[in-house]
Amino acid sequence: MRVNRIARSVEFGYEPPTASRKGTLIYYDAFEHVGIVELNEAATYAEKRHFEKFVLYPIHEETAKRMGVTPVRPYHKRLDDLHEWKRDTHNPDILVEGLDGKRKKYTPIDSALRHMTEIYPKPFFLLMTSEMANRFASYASFDEWITKLRLVLTDQPDAPHPKLQQASRRWNTLQDESEA
Repeated sequence: MRVNRIARSVEFGYEPPTASRKGTLIYYDAFEHVGIVELNEAATYAEKRHFEKFVLYPIHEETAKRMGVTPVRPYHKRLDDLHEWKRDTHNPDILVEGLDGKRKKYTPIDSALRHMTEIYPKPFFLLMTSEMANRFASYASFDEWITKLRLVLTDQPDAPHPKLQQASRRWNTLQDESEA
């Protein structure tokens, strides 16, 4: 293996520029009832908070079924809608994660989060609806994940799950952020 050993000189006191963008915002949802307005709100939030990556993670219909989400259209149709929206935004920092499409079956949220935390930059913020957050809080692995990431909810939960309520300092809503 050859190493490039070209001597470089810089001015005294030079400090490399710090990255102004940090972290990843992951939007985990079935994207059945998420329209252009909601996607634009999430993209605006990601831009305002200077996230390096904004990842849309559409879940497979088998995953939606196991999570108790209302019937959803086929995965590829929802994926096409997301890609069309992404093309219209012309933002290279928006990514559509296709892990569930490759697996074509139920993917536990743990596996999905593990996959994304391995390939995207830290810190991690998980954007989801309050209903999805309540489902996530009901899983045994919630306690482990809530220490590794922060939740951003699209709306204030009417009746938050006890674990979600217990971890209230680890989540906020899009509305909280817009007021700040």
